[in-house]
Amino acid sequence: MKVAHLWMSCAPLCLIPNPVLAQVGPPAAPGAPQSSSASASSSAAVPSSDGLAEIIVTAQRRTENLQNLAIAATALSARGLTEKAVTRLSDLQFAAPSLSVTDGGLVQSANIRGIGLASGSPSVANGVATYADGIFQPPIVATGAFYDIASVEVLRGPQGTLVGSNSTGGAIFINSELPKLDRAGGYIDAQYGNYDAAGVQGALNLPITTTLGIRVAGQYRRHDSYYNDIGPGDTHPGRLDEKAGRVLLLWKPGDFQALLKTEILEHDTGGFAYRPILGTLYAPGRTNDIRTVDYNARSRGHEYARIHSGEFKYSFANDVTLRAIAGYQDKHVNLLYDNDATELASIATDQYVRERQLSGEINLISPTDGPFDWILGGYYQRNRINVRLSQTDPAGPGLNVMQQQYKYTTGLFAQTNYQLTDKLEAQFGLRYSHFKASGSGAVRIGVGVPGFPPGGLQVADLAAGNRDGRVTGKFALNYKIDPDNLLYAFAARGYKPGGYNSAASKFKPETVWNYELGWKSTLADSHIRTQIDAFYNDYHGFQFGVIDVTSGQNGVTNLTNATIKGIEAQIQAKFGGFSADAAASYVDSKLPGFSSVNPRLLPAGNLGPQCAAGTPSNPPTCFNYVPFTSTAGGRSNLLSPRWTYNAGAQYSIGLGGSGSLTPRLNYAFVSKQYAGLFYSQTFDLLRSRGLVSALLTYRNGNWQVEGFANNLTNKKYVSGQVGNNELYGAPREYGLRASMTF
Repeated sequence: MKVAHLWMSCAPLCLIPNPVLAQVGPPAAPGAPQSSSASASSSAAVPSSDGLAEIIVTAQRRTENLQNLAIAATALSARGLTEKAVTRLSDLQFAAPSLSVTDGGLVQSANIRGIGLASGSPSVANGVATYADGIFQPPIVATGAFYDIASVEVLRGPQGTLVGSNSTGGAIFINSELPKLDRAGGYIDAQYGNYDAAGVQGALNLPITTTLGIRVAGQYRRHDSYYNDIGPGDTHPGRLDEKAGRVLLLWKPGDFQALLKTEILEHDTGGFAYRPILGTLYAPGRTNDIRTVDYNARSRGHEYARIHSGEFKYSFANDVTLRAIAGYQDKHVNLLYDNDATELASIATDQYVRERQLSGEINLISPTDGPFDWILGGYYQRNRINVRLSQTDPAGPGLNVMQQQYKYTTGLFAQTNYQLTDKLEAQFGLRYSHFKASGSGAVRIGVGVPGFPPGGLQVADLAAGNRDGRVTGKFALNYKIDPDNLLYAFAARGYKPGGYNSAASKFKPETVWNYELGWKSTLADSHIRTQIDAFYNDYHGFQFGVIDVTSGQNGVTNLTNATIKGIEAQIQAKFGGFSADAAASYVDSKLPGFSSVNPRLLPAGNLGPQCAAGTPSNPPTCFNYVPFTSTAGGRSNLLSPRWTYNAGAQYSIGLGGSGSLTPRLNYAFVSKQYAGLFYSQTFDLLRSRGLVSALLTYRNGNWQVEGFANNLTNKKYVSGQVGNNELYGAPREYGLRASMTF
């Protein structure tokens, strides 16, 4: 039910920046209150004696106990996010198994079980759908820090029924704290750390009447750059200045409920912080320290978003619920960057992207007190995307891109559950999604350059269209051995739409069949809880960016089919003041070999389309790509680490009438993965990394003070690659945070 996103078409060397269950633990800290609304689109922890709390999730449009659902998922409450050092979307890979998030600058590539977004081309849609308060989020302007969050839910595997297209890998649901009608209150949280990092966030909850309430939340964060620019560009890449605010209004008279939300986000940075891949050509005499950059062009980034939504519910006398949700988003990005990130060339890019999205969903939801329950729904989404890109090159003709696209997605779906016996339940879901895209625009070189036509030479026509659709869904058998143990088995299908590179080049949809077995168990009188699952994916039409020989530009094609299989396990435990959690996954994938143009072997510049047989190369009129074609693939799927695991433990020490002191330690590991089809150890490999974080919390009544340290060992690691450049993870960050609830 989401659409593919197209931001730019670009030459091979152009930077194309690449998109629960409450976490069990002690009560939420000040500044991180738990949700108390059963009708809210959020997860909540329901206390169970002195053991683990039940995990209540709403990703399936109902409030449900995760341990009773045939879904592989990880959930984090507000307090759980803090404990696991998760401040934004990319940090979730260190808290949820099988999830990797690769930095690409403008957007981030989220992949679950090796499926999601594995291409730098903006023509490719997300395979991991991200929702904020029930509204699908386009990948741009999606790196802001979390604030006033009730929960985050990470669902693994295709979610083809209730989520729809663009969830071949899975889905992520981010749920804000909602207004409460029974009390006034709020919180304020302030922190300061190294790199002159400062931040403040807070929320105020006001019940206006017994049926009307408002919640206002906001945050401000800043920090200096982690990098030193020694070039003439004199930039501050990675410097952050971020502001965000949100207002929610809840009206709940009788059987009707309306929730209105408006949110604004402004995100300013010093631009992308990246360098040529270590071991490749770098400016003579310059250092290879990853915290030193060498730009000779300006670097800057500005992101802005406005998000408005409304959710409406009405419960009929027979407890059937009618739900409707609609949203409008306007996001835009302005970027300046040095393409080669050195003083060796003077190629600079000025890029503007704007995406406006209108979406809506309607559901009819039955009660669950009988042997048969159901959900019916329909979905509509329209996206308008505008791209302007200007690339200057004193040694060449430069590049200009102008494009506009309209995209439409519609879907109809139904999911049913039927209790065959008192222990055995059958679940069946079916959805049809339809996608249509059309647009105009062109890629030109030599605009304003002598020797070229006045308007430049057109090298790609972007006026084209595409439409497709697929049936997706799920069939599951759930066997409740006893109240504490669930066995399940299911088959599910996911899909994300195809698209086009230009008027002369299209690519097909991507589909996956997932076969899964799982066991969820609650042990030791609710003091231990486990989730284990094994899966096998039959992956068809893998979409990836390659050189499109019809234009010589970056394009997308469907690669050979792949297989992905693996196992995942999670455990949570709580005994008195001690609590711990751990998760691990093993993913074995295989992408068969095939022939493709290796862009790293090509000469620089705009080469043009493939020459006709017998015609010699004459860039940019045409070029012979045959000598630069070799075997790609033949190894693991891209951006698919074989191992991911994380663990954390804490112990709450009572201090009598003086509060409590809780030390916590976390470790997270993501194994190596490849970002390119030719599996070069130099250019394509993202090496493994293990990160340590620590937290020391003093809590006394409504006050709380925390000392925190992320990446405690100051691990240096590559967080993503784009072309010949690589981006890096944050260094060690530490500081103090104080908060108060009222």
